[in-house]
Amino acid sequence: MGRPSDIGTDMRRGVLYALLAAVLFGASTPFAKVLLTDTPPVLLAGLLYGGSGIGLGVWLVLRPRRRHTGVAWRRNEALCLAGAIAAGGILGPVMLMAGLERMAAANASLLLNMEGVLTALLAWLVFRENLDRRVLAGMLAIVTGGVVLAWPERTALGGGEGAVWVAGACACWAMDNNLTRKVSAGDPVVIAALKGLIAGAVDLGIAAGFGAHWPAGPRILAAAWVGLVGYGVSLALFVLALRHLGAARTGAYFATAPFIGAAASLLLFRQMPGMIFWIAALLMGAGVWLHLTERHAHLHTHGHMRHAHSHAHDEHHQHGHDFEWDGHEPHYHEHTHQPLAHSHAHYPDIHHRHEH
Repeated sequence: MGRPSDIGTDMRRGVLYALLAAVLFGASTPFAKVLLTDTPPVLLAGLLYGGSGIGLGVWLVLRPRRRHTGVAWRRNEALCLAGAIAAGGILGPVMLMAGLERMAAANASLLLNMEGVLTALLAWLVFRENLDRRVLAGMLAIVTGGVVLAWPERTALGGGEGAVWVAGACACWAMDNNLTRKVSAGDPVVIAALKGLIAGAVDLGIAAGFGAHWPAGPRILAAAWVGLVGYGVSLALFVLALRHLGAARTGAYFATAPFIGAAASLLLFRQMPGMIFWIAALLMGAGVWLHLTERHAHLHTHGHMRHAHSHAHDEHHQHGHDFEWDGHEPHYHEHTHQPLAHSHAHYPDIHHRHEH
């Protein structure tokens, strides 16, 4: 038997990845808003996604090669990734742009909080991820904080057709989050790069089809850099968080992005935060605290599983090697998990996706 798994460390690492993803994505929002002044929305989306895909692709070419890989995408994993790219990278942005044409941006920002709720509902009801009352309360507190943050800028109710399109975009991103969870054991940079390249190409094609005029070269480079950091690196961190926390919890932490974006805007435009900002901060802080203090432990069974990810030889990883191993940990290679039944605190990570 190997040393016990440090579930607490894995959980904290997952929380850190999710919050960093939210920080990068949220901080990119005010910069994207500046770029929108002379760039059509769909074209900007293509530049942001394309910049992330190209930048991460360059990193994949330049980074040191792993010594032990030999891992190929399985058919069901490839289908899940393709579905995630189609839903979140193509359909979601297009439906959002259609909604923004039919309703005020402030109303749309309120509706975008539905993504976290729909992600959790899909994870709970469709993908059978564990979601107890404490986690649900934390997620609702975070989403409520986002609603409070956007509420002062609402306009008169209306735009019913636009609301349907925006809600559809949120549903696409919720499906994207849950399907990406299925492949989160894979290389997060590869996943993020593929999403960026494919979604960017489709969005740019749509923009070209509508006759969008390209901005000047410096604006294109600026959009690419914002996309690389705010979309590409953020998405890679999001995938790592999915690996450790599951879709519902990662989605809840990532829902703090509007607050981070608002804070970045206040700093960028040198504005003082008002009472609404601090109420939203309190609600989101309470939600994060509810998640951080969660403890879920019971007798559970691990079935036979074969996959690849970075790991150390703990109680969940007891296997031999078909290559010469120098003892270095963590290391990356395809490995097999034999059936195992035990009890300990755990989260719905890549090794704990069992029924309750």
